[in-house]
Amino acid sequence: MGQGWGVHSIVLERVGVDYGAATVFADASARVMGGRCTAVVGPSGVGKTTLLRLLNRLGEPSRGRILLDDVPITELDVLELRRRVGLVPQRATLLTEVVGDEVRVGCAELTDAGAGELMRRVGLPETFVHRRCAELSGGEAQRVCLARELAVGPQALILDEPTSALDEAAAGAVAELIGEHTRGGGSVVLVSHDSGFVGRVADEVLLLGSAGMSRVDAHDDRKA
Repeated sequence: MGQGWGVHSIVLERVGVDYGAATVFADASARVMGGRCTAVVGPSGVGKTTLLRLLNRLGEPSRGRILLDDVPITELDVLELRRRVGLVPQRATLLTEVVGDEVRVGCAELTDAGAGELMRRVGLPETFVHRRCAELSGGEAQRVCLARELAVGPQALILDEPTSALDEAAAGAVAELIGEHTRGGGSVVLVSHDSGFVGRVADEVLLLGSAGMSRVDAHDDRKA
């Protein structure tokens, strides 16, 4: 945990999202504890990605509130929040031309050796530090985004479909990284349609539906 934060919890209190007159989901309540990986599952279109974006204020709920360590996230500086709660989207957005510079976006003092170590942690060769971002595949770009977030030292990692473009070996590297982060006291919240991956990494599974959120067994067929 690069910043030494000890995450206690992310709490959702009756959170709901509307698009116009349509309700995407309502009354989503949960407590996500530090040192654990929580998977959010449910049918397509129920708002799982929307929910993830609420956790670091890339979106705002229509109702309810979200707290980080008992403080409403609306009371936190948004840049501080996004350093503490790092979101890695399914479709990566890269900001620089070279991978090493990309990883240093939020941590300018990071050395090439440090960036190379982050490449290794996300399952990429250390030599990727010198690759051009335009040459990356979708899965490689997503893992570079993950390394960029790790460089900042977030207490919570928010991962949207982290294995959708990965082979088995690369998915294994991400699973190992999730384990390292939670063993260090950090929190991971992820969305995935890969039930095998969810069963491998998740300590708990939350099923999101239009009327709220409930805990399910990691092998419950409803999560697909």
